[in-house]
Amino acid sequence: MLREKTARLTTAAAGLAAVMALTLTGCGMDTTAPATARKEAGDGGGGKLGAVDCRKAKCIALTFDAGPGKDTPKLLDTLKKEKVPATFFLLGKHHVLKYPEVVKRQAAEGHEIANHTWTHEILTDRKPAEIRDELELTQKAIEKITGERPKLMRPPQGRTDDTVSGISKDLGLAQVLWNATAKDYSTNDSALIEERILKQAKKDGIILLHDIYDGTVPAVPGIIAELKKRGFSFVTVSQLLAPATPNPGEIYRP
Repeated sequence: MLREKTARLTTAAAGLAAVMALTLTGCGMDTTAPATARKEAGDGGGGKLGAVDCRKAKCIALTFDAGPGKDTPKLLDTLKKEKVPATFFLLGKHHVLKYPEVVKRQAAEGHEIANHTWTHEILTDRKPAEIRDELELTQKAIEKITGERPKLMRPPQGRTDDTVSGISKDLGLAQVLWNATAKDYSTNDSALIEERILKQAKKDGIILLHDIYDGTVPAVPGIIAELKKRGFSFVTVSQLLAPATPNPGEIYRP
């Protein structure tokens, strides 16, 4: 009986792991890699290269989800000191509205501001009108603070489908996934967070972290220092794609 119960639990865990692997990589939908986007755009893509041309340089994008939070100002201090741009996928209701001055600072210091929905609902579980509200409310809140509407969004847990993609396209939002995650929602061990990211870092990579968890912001200086040693140039997601321009509705993933 015990063996049967253990076998059932093992099978269930394996099934859950498989589901999570699927959902966290865009639900098996077609995605576009940064290098592919750049190649297809050619020289006339219209995207801003910024200080680095990722067709030639060893680029990587540092991204943060679900903020701003109490530690975000400290993170911004680090990024400013290290001259590293980042892309922030912001939550609307309890974060953008709570920390408008931090959002204003993020934009003023040259970081890319993006959309991570209003309340972190799993969009694939919602009706079309609810999906639109989750994205549009955050668009409006960010625009009110920065004067600009985001061009990028990240679906919670990376879960998207044709309906989400269609609404994102209507709202002018490209979808951005990732290849490197520390799973920092599950640990406050800064050394472990740093180790996990450094193991996964690669050219044209997109790093996913959360600036709302206690262990994450302290891990960032070490991540930046080591990746600089390895010859990486930090860019925003849009700069990673340039000279391509993010295509609304499209899903980008390394």
